[in-house]
Amino acid sequence: MKKILLLITITTVILLMAAKNPEPKEGLNFFEGTWKEAVQKARDENKPIFLDIYATWCGPCKMLKRNTFSNAKVAEFYNNSFINVSLDGEQGDGSVLANELKIIGYPSLLYFDKNGNPILYSAGYVEAGEFIKMGKEALRRNTK
Repeated sequence: MKKILLLITITTVILLMAAKNPEPKEGLNFFEGTWKEAVQKARDENKPIFLDIYATWCGPCKMLKRNTFSNAKVAEFYNNSFINVSLDGEQGDGSVLANELKIIGYPSLLYFDKNGNPILYSAGYVEAGEFIKMGKEALRRNTK
């Protein structure tokens, strides 16, 4: 009985320590704020914007988040090169932008210059390597 009680106590302490010190977040760091605030941040940091417009029911959107956005190489490249934004295309700013940009499918992957002007568009699921290539192309077009 003492061994079980000790095991429960040790497990509880470990879980409490883990809760206080969660693992660092891996993957893309998405800006949390309005689209207008994201554009201002892009201007302030002189970076282009990557925008993911998704739908909660969209299978390829979920795969993109799970497989591509969580990839370490993708995260390093995008977190250093872009202001990353992810918006639900059926709610709030995401809905407004989806209408303005005439989005017809999810996921929609868009790249903008620091002033919010579009420079590249793609739709659908992409693997990590292709996603990095798209980002590099967006950066190349951004410098024109």
